[in-house]
Amino acid sequence: MGISTSDKPFLERVAEAKQDNFMQAAVAKAQDAQFIKRTKARREMGHWNEWRDLAEQIRQHALKYLPDYLEEFAGNVEKQGGHVFFAETEKEARDFITELVVKKQAHKVVKSKSMVTNEIEIDKALTALPNVDVLESDLAEFILQEDNWDEPTHIVFPTLHKNRDQIQAEFKKLGYEGDNEPAHEARFVRGYLRDYFMQADFGITGCNFAIADKGMINLDTNEGNADITMAMPKTQVVVMGMERIVPSMKEAEVLDNMLARSAVGQKLTTYCTFSGPKKQGEIDGPDDFWVVIVDNGRSRALGTEFEPILQCIRCGACLNVCPIYRHIGGKGYGSIYPGPVGKVLSPILGGYDNFEELPYACSLCAACTETCPVKIPLHELIRKHRIVEMDQKHMDHSMTNLILKTIGIGTGSPALFGTAMTVAHTGAAPFSRMKEPGDVDGMYEGGKINHLPKAAPKLVHGWSDIRDIPMPVEKKNNFRHWYKNHKPVDPAPIVKEKEAQEDD
Repeated sequence: MGISTSDKPFLERVAEAKQDNFMQAAVAKAQDAQFIKRTKARREMGHWNEWRDLAEQIRQHALKYLPDYLEEFAGNVEKQGGHVFFAETEKEARDFITELVVKKQAHKVVKSKSMVTNEIEIDKALTALPNVDVLESDLAEFILQEDNWDEPTHIVFPTLHKNRDQIQAEFKKLGYEGDNEPAHEARFVRGYLRDYFMQADFGITGCNFAIADKGMINLDTNEGNADITMAMPKTQVVVMGMERIVPSMKEAEVLDNMLARSAVGQKLTTYCTFSGPKKQGEIDGPDDFWVVIVDNGRSRALGTEFEPILQCIRCGACLNVCPIYRHIGGKGYGSIYPGPVGKVLSPILGGYDNFEELPYACSLCAACTETCPVKIPLHELIRKHRIVEMDQKHMDHSMTNLILKTIGIGTGSPALFGTAMTVAHTGAAPFSRMKEPGDVDGMYEGGKINHLPKAAPKLVHGWSDIRDIPMPVEKKNNFRHWYKNHKPVDPAPIVKEKEAQEDD
C-alpha cells in the first residue's frame, strides 16, 4: 500500500520513536521555531482569521463543483497541446507513468518533491525498470533516497530526524570528502544534482494547485528543483490529487499566501511557479506534457462528514503544533501522512484495518484545528473516526470493552459502587507512595499510585505507566460521606437583610 511506511505494529513504532532522542529534540526545536515564524508571517498579512474564512470558502467551493472544474482544467490542458489521464487507483496511476517511461525510452528520470507521487509509490516502480535511473531532486528527499529510501518524518521537512553527521555519511558514498558543515554539504550535492539534471530525459512533479480556467499548474518550492524538473526533460508528468484544483489564478494567489505563511513562515516560497505545456516559440519546457489526476480513495470522502479533509493544502502546520507528533515524530504513524492530517486522511485512503490506531494517537486538544489555514475541523474528524471504529465497525476486540463494561456494572449499582468507595483507599495502598517535593499541591496529599502489578490489564498500565494517579481518599473524607453528613448553615446576616428587603 502506497501510503503505508511500515509493517511494524503501532506500539512498536511508537516505542522506537520514543527512543530517538535526536529526533524528538529536532522536532521540538522545529515546532518552536516555526511557531514564531508562522505567527509573525500571519500577523504581517493582517486579518488572519478573515483570510482563513476566505481560504475555507475557496476550498469548499472547489470541492462542491469538483467534477466541473476538473473537466474545465482537462479541456484547457488539451487545448494547449497537453494530455490528461484520470487514475482511479494508485495502481492505475503508477502503471500509466511506468508505461509512459518505457514508451519514451527514458533512462534518466528526475523527480521533484511530491506527497502524491510517494502515495502511488512511483519511485519503487521506476527503479525496478531495467536501464532506468531515478533521482529525487529535492535535497531532503534525495538524502532519504540515498539512505536506502528512508521514511520521511515531516511532509514539509522530511529529514528532520537526521543530523549533519548522518548526512555527511550518506554523501561520502557519492564521493564527498568534506566536513559536516551544512554549507559545504549543500554545495557538493548541488553540483551532483545539476549534473543529473543535464542528462534527465523524463521529469515528474507534483502540483500544489491546478488552475482550471488556464489549464496550468502551480508549484511552490524553496530550492527551485521543481522548476528545473519542468524545464530540462523532454517529457514532463504532473501528478496531482484530484482535489488540488482552484477556479482561477486569483484563488491560487490566496492559497499560495496561506500555504507559505503556514508551512515555512514566509510571505511566499522562494519559487512560486505557474506552468503548462510548452507553447510555440518557447525554448524551455517539455515537448510532451501530461497531467495524471489521482483519486485513490479521495472520492470516498466526498459528500460525507469527512469531506473537509479534502480542503487540505499540505502546509504541515497541524504537525507543527501537535503534542503527539512532538513525541513520536513522523515514523510513529506508519503513514506518509503523519500528524493530525494523517490521522484523518490515512484511514480514508488506506482503510481502517491498516490505520485503526491513528485516530487514538491524539489528545483532542484542537491545536491543529485552530492553526489550520483552511479551517479543517481536524480534531472533530479524528473523533468521528473513533465513532466509526467503535460504533459502526466494532473494531475494538481488546480488553477495553470488558473493562469498561465491568466499570459500567459497578458504577450502575449503588451497592457495588458503595463497596468500591469503601475499600478503594485500602486496596490501592500497596501500589502507592506518599507525596514528594515537586508534586502538584492539592492533588497528591494522600499519596499517588505509580506502579501496578504486571498481571494488571494492559489498559490500566496504559494509564499508570505514564501518569501519577492520585490515591483514593479514605471513606470518611470522600465527597459522598461529606455530603451525607453535611448540615446546612444559616445564611449570612447580609443575605437575611437582603431577603427581608425583597419581601417588603
